[in-house]
Amino acid sequence: MTGRGAALSSFTVLLALLLALLAVLAAGAVMVARGEEPGGIEEVWIALFGPPDLGPIDFAALRRAPSRSDALACAVDICPLAQTDTVPPDFAVAGARLREIVRSVAARQPRTALVFTDAWGEQDRYVARTAVLRCPDTVTVEIVGRGEGRSSLALYIRSQTGCPVPATSRRRLTRWLDEIAAAAGTEANKGR
Repeated sequence: MTGRGAALSSFTVLLALLLALLAVLAAGAVMVARGEEPGGIEEVWIALFGPPDLGPIDFAALRRAPSRSDALACAVDICPLAQTDTVPPDFAVAGARLREIVRSVAARQPRTALVFTDAWGEQDRYVARTAVLRCPDTVTVEIVGRGEGRSSLALYIRSQTGCPVPATSRRRLTRWLDEIAAAAGTEANKGR
């Protein structure tokens, strides 16, 4: 093969690879755009990693994974074995009302859905997805009574795929806690 023929062959191979890459990127963009629709990115996550809801948490036995694509707000008496990112306050509202506040806060979060509620216990689970790639996080919230008219919670956010950077889970945790605290504080001030 002459120098010109080899250069033409190399160019053809590079062009074919570039076209293949563009086709893969276009297919990926279509899947992301379809989101939760059939053929969307959510089906890809389920096919690769299984259902997005990672199941219940036993906060008393919780030990965090070393990946740290999670975030935990929990008091030491509730999560004695886990290192926490923050300790949530005790709120001046009853447990049932705090649970309603948490549900209201969750309902206002984008791309977040309640996937499980424990009718006999105090634990609810949500799946929250990132904006672009719709990577799922399981958000587990357990309400803890702290005496008459007072309650707290344990809130654990964990990524199914490790897709978002660890800071995503921590930002979500902070946002939820801030909104819950604001609503519970407003609620407590009404009772005065």
